[in-house]
Amino acid sequence: MSEVGYGSPPDPRYPYPSPWFTQPFSLRVKHIDPLVLGLDKVKQVTGYLDIEDDKHLFYWFFESRNDPQNDPVVLWLNGGPGCSSSTGLFFELGPSFINSTLQPEYNPYSWNSNASVIFLDQPVDVGLSYSDDNEVSTTAAAAKDVYIFLELFFQKFPQFQSRDFHMAGESYAGHYIPKFASEILSHPERSFNVTSVLIGNGFTDAIPQYKALIGMGCGQGGYDSILSEQDCKELEENYYPKCKQFLELCNREQDALTCVPAYHYCETRMFIPFSKTNLNPYDIREECERGGTCYEELDDVDAYLNLDFVRSAIGVSPEVKKYEGCSDVVSKNFALEGDKALPHQQYVAELLEKEVAVLIFAGDKDYRCNWLGNYEWTDQLDYDGHDEFSSKPLVPWQTSDGSIGGEYRNYEKFTYLRFYDAGHLVPHDQPQRALEMVNSWLQGQYSLN
Repeated sequence: MSEVGYGSPPDPRYPYPSPWFTQPFSLRVKHIDPLVLGLDKVKQVTGYLDIEDDKHLFYWFFESRNDPQNDPVVLWLNGGPGCSSSTGLFFELGPSFINSTLQPEYNPYSWNSNASVIFLDQPVDVGLSYSDDNEVSTTAAAAKDVYIFLELFFQKFPQFQSRDFHMAGESYAGHYIPKFASEILSHPERSFNVTSVLIGNGFTDAIPQYKALIGMGCGQGGYDSILSEQDCKELEENYYPKCKQFLELCNREQDALTCVPAYHYCETRMFIPFSKTNLNPYDIREECERGGTCYEELDDVDAYLNLDFVRSAIGVSPEVKKYEGCSDVVSKNFALEGDKALPHQQYVAELLEKEVAVLIFAGDKDYRCNWLGNYEWTDQLDYDGHDEFSSKPLVPWQTSDGSIGGEYRNYEKFTYLRFYDAGHLVPHDQPQRALEMVNSWLQGQYSLN
């Protein structure tokens, strides 16, 4: 593997003392022979960002199938917190899926059809990333590491610096992406820009999103009620009012003392009725008997990434003893710091006011981070264009085959899209329409039609 060091001048805002001189940063790069794994014919690179000697973030980069010299670059992040972006790579939007025989199956709707895509395992100790007891347990801390990774990546591959750069992800990326983009924008000396962000079924503003669990469960989300009348009444009259009080205190204080109890109460009480349904919280059209992610196919992804020849081909560090799709330890650490209840919609407002385009899309069969909650927080967002955005009606999103793929609201560079007939994992459930949405967005068609 080759390495590149960081060569920019000191940034006094970075929290470490004299970071650019006392903190060694480097980027390991391994060029992958596309024929070895057979995932795609395009150029591929894997490697690690090394921060000092004890934090190491794994990435996997695929060039565009179309025109890598001119197409944009997209960073993809899965959520959790604590889940590997290999879920996105091999189960949602990457060049190939992994089948039950642990063989790749070509994905014609991969997001690298018209963009070069980076899949990053972050924070440390997620997926194929690792650390030497140097935990990251807040979105703010993770943002520092992701900024360093991107800066080194664009320095190592300067041919992409002038390309449009987009940050995309789902679920807890509703926390990650707004804060990460804000962190990037705080560094004027950076060698790349942020054109837009795309967040699917994100968890961004807890107050309206926990309330929306009532609407989604009780027949107000365009789907039959899945909760009993008594459960709906209990949520409405008892659990949510207390949840809201806790969250409002967390929003004011923004510390672990207030935010940990808020998350614990809301997460347990607001999900009690749904837990009795045996339905998949990520797709209420399906039953779930296994818990966790509810998707058995992800076991195949885990098994594939633990094959010795795969690990060797992509340069997995021997420090990573076993790949796991999600880390309960990382998730717990974020919860204990109060990060999960913290508001992050204010960073979306900041991005819009700095002319960064924002797409919030939500599969409308997801319960966990449902379309109602995402609609509500975008409708309430306090930013300069609030009145104009909120006054726009939801209009049908007509796809290229003439069908209606959803309904959306757009004002200038801010778009909200209710995505029909998809759950939490939109690119998995509706791959063709998801790619059409992404291609339109990357071309600057912010109204989608």
